[in-house]
Amino acid sequence: MIRAVVFDVGECLVDETREYGTWADWLQVPRHTFAAVFGAVVAQGRDYREVFQEFRPGFDLYAEREKRAAAGRPETFGEDDLYPDVRPALTALREAGLWLGIAGNQTVRAGRILRELFTDDVDLIGTSDDWRAHKPDPLFFDRLAQAVPHPAADILYVGDRIDNDIRPAAAARLATALIRRGPWATIQWHTPEARTLPDLRIDTLLDLPERIAKLNVEAR
Repeated sequence: MIRAVVFDVGECLVDETREYGTWADWLQVPRHTFAAVFGAVVAQGRDYREVFQEFRPGFDLYAEREKRAAAGRPETFGEDDLYPDVRPALTALREAGLWLGIAGNQTVRAGRILRELFTDDVDLIGTSDDWRAHKPDPLFFDRLAQAVPHPAADILYVGDRIDNDIRPAAAARLATALIRRGPWATIQWHTPEARTLPDLRIDTLLDLPERIAKLNVEAR
């Protein structure tokens, strides 16, 4: 039985298109060039942070985040960056009686923004910086399972990446849902693992209430 739903952040709840554009601007490279190299790195199965090395070898992402903040150009996101299905999906899931959480690889600053955006919408907001564990480290999902008041098998983790989200969540015995949006899901969608590993494959978060209800009926 699915009793809790926990969402990844980037490309699950938040459209990161604008923010990646600001990194291109920071690096002083054309946005379309940055996007093309980003796609190539993802398609090759490399860590997305290697994109920055292609333009500036030795690039330190954490140090550059601090420089951006000091320059008044910090990484940020807001209501306008949420995918349009986020609010109605959360409302529908809450009305269905599900416990809700948000947990992803995010900074402390991003955690503060998430808490402002989702003050009354979810029961938990956890970040990798808060938990000192980054996906796909199994410790991240151990911390997640400890924070949710339901058994791991009753938790559905929703993400856009097989490598960072679905595979490690499944290894932690969580149920999983792969959402098809953003560069990772688009590139990985037709792979054998993406076709067989997730418990659910969805095109929109609005699919979740009905699909979860069906899973729960089948589990009885």
